[in-house]
Amino acid sequence: MGKRRGGRELLRSLSKKQKKHLREFGEEHPFYDKVSGRPEETQICELSDDSDKSSQESDSETEVEQVSGYHKLLATLKTSPESESEEEEDESELEEAGEGEAEMGSEGSQETGEAEEGKEETNDVPEEEEDTAEQMLSQEQADGTDTPCDPHHGVIEEFTDVKHESEFSLETNFMEEESGDCNADRKDSSSSQALPEDPFKQHMDKELEEKEIEKMSTLPKTSSQSQWPRLGQVVFSSTLEKQKTFKADKEFDVKQLHLHKPLESTWPKVNKQFLSAADKPTDSSFTQLQRELFCVMNSYRDLFYPERSALTNGEEIRHAYCLHALNHVLKANAQVLSNNARRRDRKPGTDADAHRDQGLTRPKVLMIVPFRECALRIVHILISLLEGNDKKKIDVSNKKRFKGEYGSDPEEKPPNLKRPEDYEAVFAGNIDDHFRIGVAILQKSMRLYAPFYSSDIIIASPLGIRTVIGAEGEKKRDFDFLSSIEILIIDQADIYLMQNWEHVLHLMKHINLLPLDSHGVDFSRVRMLNLNNWSKYYRQTLLFSALQEPQINSIFNKHCFNYMGQVAIRNVPLTGSISHVVVQLPHVFRRLEADSVTSVIDGRFQFFINKVLPEYRDAIMSHTLIYVPSYFDYVRLRNYFKKEDLNFTHICEYTKKAAVCRARRFFLKGEKQFLLFTERFHFYKRYTIKGIRNLIFYELPTYSHFYSEICNMLKATDSGVDATWTCTVLYSKYDAQKLAAVVGIDRTAQMLQSKKNVHLFVTGEND
Repeated sequence: MGKRRGGRELLRSLSKKQKKHLREFGEEHPFYDKVSGRPEETQICELSDDSDKSSQESDSETEVEQVSGYHKLLATLKTSPESESEEEEDESELEEAGEGEAEMGSEGSQETGEAEEGKEETNDVPEEEEDTAEQMLSQEQADGTDTPCDPHHGVIEEFTDVKHESEFSLETNFMEEESGDCNADRKDSSSSQALPEDPFKQHMDKELEEKEIEKMSTLPKTSSQSQWPRLGQVVFSSTLEKQKTFKADKEFDVKQLHLHKPLESTWPKVNKQFLSAADKPTDSSFTQLQRELFCVMNSYRDLFYPERSALTNGEEIRHAYCLHALNHVLKANAQVLSNNARRRDRKPGTDADAHRDQGLTRPKVLMIVPFRECALRIVHILISLLEGNDKKKIDVSNKKRFKGEYGSDPEEKPPNLKRPEDYEAVFAGNIDDHFRIGVAILQKSMRLYAPFYSSDIIIASPLGIRTVIGAEGEKKRDFDFLSSIEILIIDQADIYLMQNWEHVLHLMKHINLLPLDSHGVDFSRVRMLNLNNWSKYYRQTLLFSALQEPQINSIFNKHCFNYMGQVAIRNVPLTGSISHVVVQLPHVFRRLEADSVTSVIDGRFQFFINKVLPEYRDAIMSHTLIYVPSYFDYVRLRNYFKKEDLNFTHICEYTKKAAVCRARRFFLKGEKQFLLFTERFHFYKRYTIKGIRNLIFYELPTYSHFYSEICNMLKATDSGVDATWTCTVLYSKYDAQKLAAVVGIDRTAQMLQSKKNVHLFVTGEND
C-alpha cells in the first residue's frame, strides 16, 4: 500500500492538463513545469541535489535519468484511479499562483520542497492495479473521447463528429436543396464560372504540361524586385512566369475580388475593428497591410511575410488569410454542389468526365498554428464571416464542446504575474500545443470535429499533425488526408523553432503525396492534376513569421513548388535591437572563422573554450551568464564544465522550478561563478536574472529583442559595479541575418567584410 499511496501522491502534484500531456507523450511540456504549493505531498522525480550544490557533478546527470523519471510518472498515471480530479484542480490552482512568485524571497520554501523531493526520489514505481483499464476507459468515455488506440503509440483518439456525416457530405447534397437563397447561390456560382478572370478558376483549371513540370523541377527560378507602399521590398520569383513587375493594387472594390456571395457583405462588418481613419477614404473594408497581402493571396502565389507581430498586426493577418481560405472553400464546394445537380439531371450518353472538380481527398486547406487559442480565434473568424450579423445565425455543430476544449479560464492566470507585452500577446488564452480539429463547411452550416476525410479545413499544431502522420515503421499512421491540400497556411512559424522544428519538416515531407487508399473517391470527379500527382505544383503556401531565419527560409525555398510563383518580403533592419539597450555597457563582438555551415557548430565550441572561456576563469570575472540558444550546445557546454570542474550552475527549459530558484540564488550570491542559460527557457518564462555582471552570448539570439532584454537585466543588479560590466558576443559569417537584426544592416556589412575579428560598441543613456 505504501507504493500505491506514493504513486497517488505523485499523481496529485500534476494538473489535469499535465496528466493528459504526460499520458500521451511520456513527458511534460516545458511551459507547465510548476511545483505544488504543498511540498509535503510532492514527489516529482528530480535530479539529485548534489548536481547544483557541488561543482563535482556526476556525468550520469543526463537525459536518460530524466526519461526514467517521466516513465515512473507515466506508469503511475496509467495505474492510478482517476477519482481525485477535483483535488487535482485545486492543487493546480495553487501551482498557478506559485508561478507568479518571481521574487527571491519565495525561494527558501521552494528549496525546502526540492530537498524533500530528493528524499522521496528513491521510491519504487507503483505496481499495476487490475481495474486500471476499466477506470481509464470509463473516464475517457465520460470526457467524450473515443477508446484509446494501440497503447504502444501513446495517443488517444480524439472525439470526431459522426452524427452529421450525411448532412455535410458533398457527394449527396445539391445546391437547390438549400432553403432561402439557394437560387441566388447557384446563380452566383454559375456567374463566377462564366468569368475567366476569377483567380480561383484560373488557378485550378489551368492544365500544366509535362514539359512545364520538368522545367520547374530542373531550372532555377528567376526573380525581380519591387517596392510596395506598405510591405516594402517585395521579391517575386518564378520558373514559368515571364519576368514582369508584380504591382499592388492601390485601390480595389470588394466586388472585383470575386469573393463568394456571403463574404462580400460580411467581410466589411467583421474587419471594421482594424480600420483607421486613414483607411476609410480609400477602401472601406481592408487596411493597407491587408490590401497588399490579400492581393498576393488572391493571385494564388506563395507568400512569405516575416514581419508578423503578435502585438501589432497579428490579428489583421489572421483575418486576411481566414477570408482567403474560406473564400476558396466556399467556391470549391459550390462548384461540386452545382455539378452534382448537373450530373443528376444530365441525359444518358453524355460525357461523365465533364465535371472534374475534386481532389483525391476532401481536405483543401491546412492551417498550422502553435496554440489552441489560435485555433479558437480562427474558428470564431470563420463563423463571423459566414454569419455577418446577429440576425443571420448559422448552424455550428459541437460549438459548446469546442469552446470547452479550446477556451480558457481567465482566473487560471496568477494575478501577480508580470511579463513583457509581447509575451502576454503570444501566450494568451489556452496555450496547449497538441491539438487538431477538422472543420466542414456546407453553405450555411459548419461542422466542428469533422473526421479529416469529411473536412474542408484542418486546423492543427505541428505536434498534433505529427502524431497523426506517425513515423516510418509504425502500424498506426495516416497522411492520405494531406494528399489534396490546395492551401497551406503556416502562421507564427518562429514559435515552432521554440517547440520542435522537426515536426514542421516532417509535415512538409508528407504533404501532397499520392494516397495509399482510395477512401471512397469517385475517380470520374477527380481533377487530372491530382491523378498525375501534380498537386504540389498547384498548392499555395502562406508563411507568416516574426523574423527571417534560415530554417524558415528553407521551408519556403525548398518545399514550395507553386507554378504561379512566390512572393517574399525582404526588408532589412536599419537600426537593430542594440539601440534598445539602456544600460551603459561595452559590447565586444568576436568573429569566428568557419568554412561551412556544418563546421560552425564545432568551430564555435572550440573558439569558446580556447579563446573566450580562459578570460573568464579568474575569480574576478564572477557572475557570468552564458546565453545559449541551442539546447544541444547547452548540453555540450554543461558536460564540458563538469569535466573541467568549473564552479557553475545551469537553467534550461526542462529544469524544475525549485531547481531554477536555487540556481538563481546561488548565482545572485556569487556561490556559482557561471550560469548556463538556454534561450527556450527565456522564451517560455521570461524571468529576470539578478546578479549579472558579465554576459556571454554563445550565439546570437533567435529573437533580436531578446538581446536587449538580456542586456537590460544588468540594471537589476545593485548599483556601484557598472564599471565592471562586460558583454561578449560570438558570431560568424553564417549569422548575417541575426547580426543585422541586432546591430543593423550597415554595421553588419562592415563587421563581416572587415579584416578585424573584434568589434566594440558602447551603449548607455549618455550616448
